[in-house]
Amino acid sequence: MTVAAYIPNLMDRSRVAAAADALGVAVSFAASADALERSATLTLVDVGRDGVLEALRGVTGRSIGFASHVDRDLIRRALDAGCGQVLARSAFFARLPALLAGGD
Repeated sequence: MTVAAYIPNLMDRSRVAAAADALGVAVSFAASADALERSATLTLVDVGRDGVLEALRGVTGRSIGFASHVDRDLIRRALDAGCGQVLARSAFFARLPALLAGGD
């Protein structure tokens, strides 16, 4: 499985990296939404970041994003842009090991 991510917040990125390392999963972190690898098996994104909604339109594998649970408009727009699943930030990080293991 190939995993690509655009998660610019360093704290969030370190949480993803730690979960991936614990599972032996390599994650390719993009420096910008435009640089996101769109052919990865799994793509993880912070949907609130600039350019993410446009970048999602080219993703070919499974995509999972996260946003604030109160930002329903953003969640709807991310789903409309092609994000396969958008979770509240807390749910995303709680379920991250299962997501990286290919389940959930």
